[in-house]
Amino acid sequence: MSDKSRKLGIIAGGSTIPKRLIDECVAQGRDFFVLCIEGNADETYFTDAIPHKWIRIGQSGTGFKLFKDEKVQDVVMIGTIKRPTLSDLIPDLRTTMFFTKIAAKSLGDDGILRALANDIEHEGMKIKGVHEVMPEILAREGIMTKTKPDKQALQDIKRGVEVCLELGRLDVGQAVIVQQGLILAVEGIEGTDKLIERTKDYQRKGEKPILVKLRKPNQDMRLDLPTIGLRTIEKAIESGLRGVAVHAGNALMVDEKEAIELANKHNIFIIGINPADYVKE
Repeated sequence: MSDKSRKLGIIAGGSTIPKRLIDECVAQGRDFFVLCIEGNADETYFTDAIPHKWIRIGQSGTGFKLFKDEKVQDVVMIGTIKRPTLSDLIPDLRTTMFFTKIAAKSLGDDGILRALANDIEHEGMKIKGVHEVMPEILAREGIMTKTKPDKQALQDIKRGVEVCLELGRLDVGQAVIVQQGLILAVEGIEGTDKLIERTKDYQRKGEKPILVKLRKPNQDMRLDLPTIGLRTIEKAIESGLRGVAVHAGNALMVDEKEAIELANKHNIFIIGINPADYVKE
């Protein structure tokens, strides 16, 4: 658990999770300061009542200085970030030095995040996972919906777990979509929403596909945990999926009540799974 007496710095990307974290800090009476990433964080959340500043994704030096000036002690990085190409970045000196340092290592997403976390901690701050502030946000184990996975669904979950674990070991992605034993698509740089959208054109007749989403085997629990929520279920409905399996205790579930209610309305199952129950890692 995170020490509530320590000032929390929040690096906020998109989605509703930054707002939930801010609300939790307010409820706990915890001092905090937010760096909002331009083009990602939702502007409607950040009123004058919220201590915050806006920065570009290439301004890590500015961000470090703001956190130091605000006497931030712990840092949480949360929310979705649209990954820019190098041509999209106009980096400050600190960011240029960071990318120069890691470029030769050819790091994947997870490696880049770990390198960034190490850089932050070298500045004397501690990286924390959002679940250390809000433990209830972790996906729970078991079936969460009225609709339950049938025999074919359980077989597809097993197949999805096998592929997800291999993808994770290669630091490629966190999710796959499976239908009747076939892998329709694997997650790459586009993220889960786009993954779900593009499977509409590949589906076969018969039992509908399933999304399986897992934490990578060696992934730091503090960084970029797999996330599902209301938007995931909305996308699943639009694309004709029949269920979602997520890594219990190792993934974030946002807007759980609303997501489950919507899934129940459309006869979609949500299940929190332990990969070890399906395959030997």
